[in-house]
Amino acid sequence: MTEVRKRPTVAIVGAGAAGTLTAVQLCETATRRRTLLDLVLVDPAPEAGRGTAYATPDPRHRLNVQAGGMSCYPDDPGHFTRWLCRHGEPTVSAADFATRYRYGAYLADTLAQAVVRSHGTVSVRRLRTRAESCTGAAEGTEGPAGPVELHLADGGLLTADSAVLATGPAAPTAAWAPTALRTSPRFVNSPWNPGALDTLREGTADILLVGTGLTAVDLALALDRPERTVHAVSRNGLLPQPHALGPAGAMEAPSWPRDLTLSALRRTVYRHVGRSVRTHGDWRPALDSLRPHTARLWRSLTPEERGEFLAGEGALWNTHRHRMAPTTAEYVTRARTARRLQVHAGTITDVVESSGQLAVALSNGRTLRVGWVIDCTGPGQRLEDPLWRGLFEAGTAVPGPLGMGVATRDGRLLDAQGGSARPLFTLGAPRRGELWETTAIPEIRVQAAALAQQLLAPPARCTARRRPVDGLGLPLSTHAEAATAYRNGLDRVLKVRAGAEDAFARAVALDPGFALGHAALALLGHECGAAVDVPRALADAQRCAHERADERERSFVDVITRRVQSADGDGALMRHLDTHPADALALAAAVPTIAFSGVTDLDDDYALRLVERTSPAYDGHWFHTSLLAFLRQEQGRLHEAGELAHRALGVEPASGHAVHALAHVHYETGAHEAGRDWLDRWVSGQGRGAVHRAHFSWHIALHELALDDPAAVRRRWFAQLAPGRVTGVRALVDSGSLLWRARLSGNWQGELPTSDVLDTVACEVLERPATAFTALHVAVALTAVGDLPALRRLRDHAAGADPVQCEVIAPLCDAFAALVEHRFHEAAHGLDALLPVLRRVGGSAAQREVVEETLLYALVSAGRCDAARRLLDARLDRKAAPRDRRMLAGLPG
Repeated sequence: MTEVRKRPTVAIVGAGAAGTLTAVQLCETATRRRTLLDLVLVDPAPEAGRGTAYATPDPRHRLNVQAGGMSCYPDDPGHFTRWLCRHGEPTVSAADFATRYRYGAYLADTLAQAVVRSHGTVSVRRLRTRAESCTGAAEGTEGPAGPVELHLADGGLLTADSAVLATGPAAPTAAWAPTALRTSPRFVNSPWNPGALDTLREGTADILLVGTGLTAVDLALALDRPERTVHAVSRNGLLPQPHALGPAGAMEAPSWPRDLTLSALRRTVYRHVGRSVRTHGDWRPALDSLRPHTARLWRSLTPEERGEFLAGEGALWNTHRHRMAPTTAEYVTRARTARRLQVHAGTITDVVESSGQLAVALSNGRTLRVGWVIDCTGPGQRLEDPLWRGLFEAGTAVPGPLGMGVATRDGRLLDAQGGSARPLFTLGAPRRGELWETTAIPEIRVQAAALAQQLLAPPARCTARRRPVDGLGLPLSTHAEAATAYRNGLDRVLKVRAGAEDAFARAVALDPGFALGHAALALLGHECGAAVDVPRALADAQRCAHERADERERSFVDVITRRVQSADGDGALMRHLDTHPADALALAAAVPTIAFSGVTDLDDDYALRLVERTSPAYDGHWFHTSLLAFLRQEQGRLHEAGELAHRALGVEPASGHAVHALAHVHYETGAHEAGRDWLDRWVSGQGRGAVHRAHFSWHIALHELALDDPAAVRRRWFAQLAPGRVTGVRALVDSGSLLWRARLSGNWQGELPTSDVLDTVACEVLERPATAFTALHVAVALTAVGDLPALRRLRDHAAGADPVQCEVIAPLCDAFAALVEHRFHEAAHGLDALLPVLRRVGGSAAQREVVEETLLYALVSAGRCDAARRLLDARLDRKAAPRDRRMLAGLPG
């Protein structure tokens, strides 16, 4: 009997950054786990995600963390950067500092997308009011006795099984301010409240900011006027340090002493900073390396040591740890140079109001006459709003260490007895006393993900006696409907037919917790240019594999993760196939035929041994026979390859791999007319649904090139290979290389439309191709248009990429650049040296032949006709081609 689960209700009090991140994680975790959930957000703000920090519309107010560190997801660090690229900032990078307002829009949009994806599983409500108190029965000290009751400011009552108090930092108390200042209408104690600064923006009176942290910096930007002086005062007079203009390097954290006292910690950190300055010329790498360890180090200190640290090093830590964006720092420098911003060290000792001005006496002996004083001292120590005050008074919550925030255990509120009787949780700033560094997005998003794991039931397990299977009988950790969609996608991949991406997308829409579906999408996006957010699909696959997958599925997710991240992807794929030889999608990814680049470091017969080793798992299946046919032709065993291809096509006429193998057999045997006619018929018939139909058209065009038929080549290109009919990587690989080969052989006269091809390819692919195979074709297209700067950028990328790009593509770019610059001898030398290792880039011999044809062009252009004649003789020995006979006859005697 299937267990019927209760539909829980989770209330989130606060819809700023912390509440929004929690809601996103709850929506997505519940959807993956197929756990029904009622989610209620309680916050009077008009829009979720902004809170105090991200509501400012001033474009000068920027994040103090780079975009690459501000993703909503701890396992997908590029998510925010990609969102910016899709929303009007296509050139943004992970090192840029976005505006605070844009980040608020990102949080709101990410939550909206999570709500849409969770439709049918999660019910989400927004209550535009405040929670003023929380009550509920409490029995025992550990499990929830719930429910909890939230009493709302509008008179309503919300009952929930658990509640997350995402209330943000404690409000400032202005306890430091003299009574005359606290009661003055010219004192602004909450500058981020709507309308709080309207009057100040219009006037010209000088202003005093109390505090010199990031809040003060933001307000100095907002209130700057040519005729106004903005003063800022704090005990130490220290402004936040700026971020470095560029990457300063990375460091490992130091080895911590076993007896970690404050004095030992202080010595270790200062020595670590000294090493960073000596090694990198900058202290920032040392401080950044401490971030993953800060909470553990803080917990290791005694309460007395924590207090000593706050009194002695707290301000120094904050000014170096919480930095300004470089553009903000540049403004501060200009404003201070112009004396429009003046910073003072001291405290306020007295305030006298007279004639619409405040005379503010400082402890350093100076008196400032200003129109307004603004509290920029930051959050208070103790949570004082009515909700928290009621919890403290009832003993349901107790203050955290040093009176900061609230005491918790793994985010769950501890009561006066040290237990956790009620299902009340918090994250972010209220945990400051426990964790110290807990107010930034990188920390809050991890806490939000952990809370979602705690609050929701464990992943749903399949209760059926038999799991559904894929097309080759391997079990799938999903339900029947999603399995059907996955089988459809797998079948289309194996046949090389269109629609696989849509089928896999349908599988994960039917079951968002289906790890294999997400991994398949990531693979198609990474290798085939499918319209997939690859990092997002990969992160989803990893989350789902952790929660619900068998050993084979987890292994496959690991394979794709390594493949995308260029971390031993080939080795992981081989190990996976050793254990799971019947995994057809993995085998398709490993063997370089048409759909995927394959394993890039194959020796001459490694792929063949792989296919032969997996043969027993397939028992003559047409897919496996098709792969074998392709590899036989790569070996030069063309007759056997043709027989195998015909055998596979007899069972499955739509098998793209078998057709591809036969196309190569025709080409390599010089059967150009027969190959052209047979393939043309297939493309017009069974091949109409082929996902790489353009590649088969490219094969037909190769026959037409070999037949020395320039009119046919032009017709084929415009009818089947021109941009608009083919785009992206496929256009780059097929259309771009065909144009270059046609130009080299004299089969294309006039302007070469390669620029049109490049216009269809994403800038990321052209600047930073993920595979050596793609990089080869980028280099060919850039050579065709003569773009030397882009060729050099590609060379620089390749030099720092995977070993194949470094060792093959980088020198190939140098040789192509020499060709563009008419240094033909140098180009020929470089290309000739690369021919023996060119196989490492993947793809087929016919595709890699473009380098040999470029070498031939370089030899002829350099006047090395004897070498060109030897190369043409060797080509004609391999296969007949009227074009090569014509070129040979045209060489000078």
